[in-house]
Amino acid sequence: MPEQRRAITRAEDRTVLIAGAATGPTFTRAVLEVAGAVLTWPALDPTGLPAADIYDVGQAQQWLWAVYGERTAAAVEAVASGTPAAELTLPEQPTALAEAAARLSLGHWAARWWPTSYLDGIPALEPNVLGLELAALTHECQQLNDESGELEGIELLEGHLAALDPLIQWRQSSAPPRQLDRALRLIDDAADNAGLDGEALRRLRSALERDHGPTTTPFDPAEHFVQQQEFALAAGDLRTATGRVIARGSGTNDWCRYPPGFVDAAEEAVSWTAYALGAGRRIEVEVVADIAAPLGGVHLAAEVHVDGSPPSRVALARRDDVWIGRADLDIPASTTPGIDVGILLPGFDPGPGADDRAAREAVRALARHRLSVAAAPHDGEAAHPAPFLAEIAAAASVEEDF
Repeated sequence: MPEQRRAITRAEDRTVLIAGAATGPTFTRAVLEVAGAVLTWPALDPTGLPAADIYDVGQAQQWLWAVYGERTAAAVEAVASGTPAAELTLPEQPTALAEAAARLSLGHWAARWWPTSYLDGIPALEPNVLGLELAALTHECQQLNDESGELEGIELLEGHLAALDPLIQWRQSSAPPRQLDRALRLIDDAADNAGLDGEALRRLRSALERDHGPTTTPFDPAEHFVQQQEFALAAGDLRTATGRVIARGSGTNDWCRYPPGFVDAAEEAVSWTAYALGAGRRIEVEVVADIAAPLGGVHLAAEVHVDGSPPSRVALARRDDVWIGRADLDIPASTTPGIDVGILLPGFDPGPGADDRAAREAVRALARHRLSVAAAPHDGEAAHPAPFLAEIAAAASVEEDF
């Protein structure tokens, strides 16, 4: 790994900053909240040391030395006390805590930004499997945690126990992933420290105490963890307009404008058609739903620009596997309009951002690469960062024609 030089500065609000590669849109950043600071890695390459925004230097001293080294910890203390900004050469090889923290941040990134897409053939990550591994990693990184971080680890554990029994079966099968035993032992230790109990946790402890090693029993993670869902895409079958088509196209699928799990992550998931109905004009918008999209009670909206005019909103409702909506357009009948369509959730939407199409494609490429590594466990275990258990399970579903 090349030598890393980082500037350490103090902002006007007295936050101490350790500079790093934290540029790019939000969905390309892996972020981890720790005691007294926020750490950020580039999700496309989370292998180096993070950037840091340190708002409580006293709290952060419990882990700074273990992530960046003692010289950096001392420099942060000095800059916080008013000495000029510093520039240091950071360790060439990340410490064990820094590597575990990078993996934990990437897991949280995957829980938020994994580009699930039926159209692109990128399966979802099973949330309970990912959640339990995040609980294990949170416990492994307990030196980074304050009280809220410890509570988050407990909540992750309690909220995803549904995957524990299948994980125990996977560990006892003929070909368990190498990291599975360590993850389960961390889960057991975290539960013990938190005073948690229950049938699943008692079965885990019993299995770990017996520890007879793998058996000859095969285990299909796709069967146990992947919810198979047949997509009979309804796009094209729900149109009610019967007028003449005057224009059609694809819209912008900006992942930042709605919560995860609402829309298929493919770039072509948003489509629209404009019709002539006598002297009037109407637009119909169709958006392919993610498999986790809410069935009712929540409504996305399409933001429609016509020839650069101020945007108008078209309410969308989910039907089968698409969100669909339509509205009349206020445009002259004699023109062929230039139309731009974006998708958002009112109340959540931060507003339109830059054209991040290339960054979204880079994230899809990352997901495909990680799935290909996860599909070859003997090679994949040597990869860095190694696949998550949820990625190994998802890769199995790809092999079964996701």
